[in-house]
Amino acid sequence: MIRQPIRIIRKRKTREEILELSAPLFARNGYDGVSMRDVAAAVGLTQAALYYHFADKDQLYLDAVAYEFREREAALKDMLAGDGTPRERLERFVAGLARMMATDKDFLRLVQWVLLDSDEARQSTLAKHVFRDMFVAVHDLASELDPHQDAHLLAMSIFGLVIFHFQTGATRQFMPGHRPHQDNPEVLARHVCELLRRSLAAAEGEAR
Repeated sequence: MIRQPIRIIRKRKTREEILELSAPLFARNGYDGVSMRDVAAAVGLTQAALYYHFADKDQLYLDAVAYEFREREAALKDMLAGDGTPRERLERFVAGLARMMATDKDFLRLVQWVLLDSDEARQSTLAKHVFRDMFVAVHDLASELDPHQDAHLLAMSIFGLVIFHFQTGATRQFMPGHRPHQDNPEVLARHVCELLRRSLAAAEGEAR
């Protein structure tokens, strides 16, 4: 009896699988700390197979960042678009963003690396094609919260008040006055919303 040779069938990685596996590498090492060889090894492909899906590292990086933001953006935009007053939607959004930053460490690291990237072409591409819709949604909410405020600055402040808290977590724990409960995303969300509420109320009073 002649035995037929065993054929080992390797499943071809889909583009989405490659993005899912490569995103954590960029999150932990940044753009400059990851090579196409690193990604190929992590994904289990040859470099030639990787280049079949992505023209170069820039395209892979930009698509990986977009992939990571897509699902999270949908959840956050739902919070902004739901029922309620502008301040109620603000509270939902801030609480959701704080929970996301607190629980999704790789995503927080990726955000940090993206913000540190000094390449203007990559930043422009991400701003126009990845971050724009999310920012416009918060910008629109800022306009509803106070039509007399600079909506761009208010939107940036909303993001910054939440994200910076987690970006500085490693250092902040050693600063005077730090308490463990301050790292609770719900505590931070209430604090940020109270700051914004007071600021908006004061601005409204001055405008009268």
